[in-house]
Amino acid sequence: MINSRQKGARGEREWRDELRAQGYEAHRGQQFCGGGDSPDVTCKSLPQYHFEVKRTERLNIYDAYEQAVRDSLGTQKTPIVAHKRNNQPWLVIMTADHYFELIRETNPPPSPEYLKFQEHLRQTILSSVGVTEKENDE
Repeated sequence: MINSRQKGARGEREWRDELRAQGYEAHRGQQFCGGGDSPDVTCKSLPQYHFEVKRTERLNIYDAYEQAVRDSLGTQKTPIVAHKRNNQPWLVIMTADHYFELIRETNPPPSPEYLKFQEHLRQTILSSVGVTEKENDE
């Protein structure tokens, strides 16, 4: 039976290898320190993230995320939990705020003016085919 320290180290190596497979240079952190200066895995090209790696079949997501938050205190890094079960793909856990911050970089939300135009266009199309708003809701 493998002990939890060995399993954790194996998970950290696997996450490091996953980052490398995606084209990012990554290394295991210095495990003896704990805290923001020593995440489980470091990645120079993704310095804004603090990676907490969990390689377990059962995970309390909130406890793992709270550990990542605690360990990243005093840094400007976004805490991320990378989790993997046996024979399953990696999952990345972050808050919704961080998720939306990330996707806004490539997919900004539409402006209010655009939404207004889109609604006007929708109404124009509906009226041109003789459909009223009430009929459309049914």
